[in-house]
Amino acid sequence: MSAGLVTGVALLGALAGSAAAPLARRVARTGPVRVGWLGSAAVGAVVFGGLATAVGPDPALPAFLLVAAVGLVLARVDLACLRLPDPLVALAAAGGGLGLVAAALAAGTPGRLLPALAGAAVSFAGYVLLALLPGARLGFGDVKLAAALGLPLGWLGWPALGLGLLLPHVLNGVVALALLAARRVRRDTALPFGPAILTGAWLAVLLA
Repeated sequence: MSAGLVTGVALLGALAGSAAAPLARRVARTGPVRVGWLGSAAVGAVVFGGLATAVGPDPALPAFLLVAAVGLVLARVDLACLRLPDPLVALAAAGGGLGLVAAALAAGTPGRLLPALAGAAVSFAGYVLLALLPGARLGFGDVKLAAALGLPLGWLGWPALGLGLLLPHVLNGVVALALLAARRVRRDTALPFGPAILTGAWLAVLLA
């Protein structure tokens, strides 16, 4: 993808990031996460620009961007109130799924939908098992989000899916250790896992 198109997609991401803040505040109905307008726009630009660079001119790029736009809102909501609302997760899953169907039909490669569905199924099953483990702090909102992100990760292939399943736990562990070291949280403090799932999936797309 040309530098001009990547820049255009990044600017679109800046708009999505800016819109995520008021939307999340309305959904969460609690105090907002204190990230300024410029910070929100910068995060959106980086997320969208990274996806454009990694996915390129693939017909599936709009599906990835749609999921990312919803993900920006979900991350802020989870940070604000430790919740991943079902309607937003469903929007990410439905929008991403329909976008991938359209991409497969446009490219004449309907077979690519099978690994995407397999990715969602594997992600769902894996997170269900983790959520049911004794002492697990995963909620079923995390399980549903992981399944929704399994669709685009499965579309890219098994390496991307594997990274998408592994990286969130690495990221969450690093953040938890840093907060503990800074005495910002205690061992029994509940931490949001949705942002780690979303960030891990984004990094998996870039690295796979």
